[in-house]
Amino acid sequence: MHLLIPFAFCSSEGCASVLPTLKLPHLQKLLSRLTSEPMDTGDEFSLSPPHERALARALGLPVEDGLIPWAALQNQASGGAWAFITPCHWQVGTNHISMSGQNLPDFSAQESQTLLAAMQPYFEEDGITLHYEHPSRWLARSDAFRGLATASLDRVVGRNVENWIARSASAAALRRLQNEMQMLLYTHPVNDARAARGVLPVNSFWLSGTGALPQQLTPATQHPPPVVITTLRDAALNEDWAAWAQAWQQLDATECATLLAELDRGALGQLTLCGERHAQTFNALRQPILKRLMNLFGTQPPSSLLKQL
Repeated sequence: MHLLIPFAFCSSEGCASVLPTLKLPHLQKLLSRLTSEPMDTGDEFSLSPPHERALARALGLPVEDGLIPWAALQNQASGGAWAFITPCHWQVGTNHISMSGQNLPDFSAQESQTLLAAMQPYFEEDGITLHYEHPSRWLARSDAFRGLATASLDRVVGRNVENWIARSASAAALRRLQNEMQMLLYTHPVNDARAARGVLPVNSFWLSGTGALPQQLTPATQHPPPVVITTLRDAALNEDWAAWAQAWQQLDATECATLLAELDRGALGQLTLCGERHAQTFNALRQPILKRLMNLFGTQPPSSLLKQL
């Protein structure tokens, strides 16, 4: 069993203020039983956040910043270079443009498919084919995505999009396409109907998960893929730190307790904790009894480790 926990800590004063209040007894016991690997270090400005890098390594994917080919992995049988297209709402402020939460309210499959049909001819002019997946995400295929680094959606939600838009020369056509789609969407009947219902319009899209798979994809390990725990994500992206702390308490009482029980039964296990900058993986290696006792009584509170992420 391998638990991978994104947003275990965030670089925010609000997060730092609630961190000392967390009571995570099962996590503390896990840390006393597990042996740490070298930390995967980075910074909060990387296009690919630590949890995506950790998952990519576990799956044997290339870990080039902004070019982890998540969309191509989903379409592995088709080959080629792919991307995710996320219909979204951009909020225009005085000094910046920010993206609202990932899931648009009251956004039906019919609305999503209608917008895709309206946008598809413009994408096709640039050699991009769109495919519907579900209302909040489409798939796109084009050789233009093969070397185009893009920021993960988890980097952009709730933040200034200007800091994350691809600026490379190869992205110029996509920036133009994005401007064209904003004009198209501004007067589209779907958005007129959404305005009449009092819900946010769909006024832009975000491109992510770009790249192509290597010719041979071999898992990095023989272990089962990690179980990615997403319960901290929404609270962290919304900067609702009271909800984030509550979600951590629940996570400790459930998944962390389950992993601890697995170790008690003699099974092997792994834990990967991911912040906005770094990721730290811990393995259940055989330890001498004396070292286990020393770890048990000498382990720092989990907050000391989490704030390093």
